[in-house]
Amino acid sequence: MDATRVRNVMVIVNGDDLHHDLLGAARVFRELATEAGFVATAAMGMGRFIGPMPRTAAADVFLLYTAGGQFGTAQQRALASLVAGGTGLVAIHCSNVLGNLAGALDPADRPMYELLGTRFLSHGPGHHEGMFEVSIVGDHEITAGVGDFTLFDEYYDIEFADGDVQVIAQRADSPAPVMYTRTVGAGRVCYLALGHDMRTWGQPPFRALVRRALAWAAPVR
Repeated sequence: MDATRVRNVMVIVNGDDLHHDLLGAARVFRELATEAGFVATAAMGMGRFIGPMPRTAAADVFLLYTAGGQFGTAQQRALASLVAGGTGLVAIHCSNVLGNLAGALDPADRPMYELLGTRFLSHGPGHHEGMFEVSIVGDHEITAGVGDFTLFDEYYDIEFADGDVQVIAQRADSPAPVMYTRTVGAGRVCYLALGHDMRTWGQPPFRALVRRALAWAAPVR
């Protein structure tokens, strides 16, 4: 990699779910990308991947914090093509909420499901949020030096699209994955289920994982 080359992260928020603070998320994740050594920009909306404008095309990594809203099938395919070509993708928390929460996957969302490799199923039984311990599992450069930790967040049960993932963190009280990585073509993809709001965003282990995920996902060019 050219040591003089500036690396760019585009933090993209999108949605109409009033339970998630999209503007707050844009600020926090842009800050984390800057801390990780990237030039970071924040943007709204997912209708940007077909014939991308210069700012979008220049991104080395896309960080998504999406909570519903419009994301058409053609745009999903265009994002998948960019990632397969080498652009990194880090998706946070509700970014894997696709289509009808209570039913089968909407075929219109299949490109994103296959790209990200997972979708939200439910919060599980009982309360939808609370304190829980996160266990680091396996060996990975994202989690190297990060120990198990406890925080307050939403519970997420997810469904995998395939087995082509490496789970690197999970809930200690269940096998529910919290963080995983995968590759799609020449691109690296990381999903982190944590991150509902500032109660999590301000926690040092969470912030470290986001910074490390961005550094891992960035292509060597």
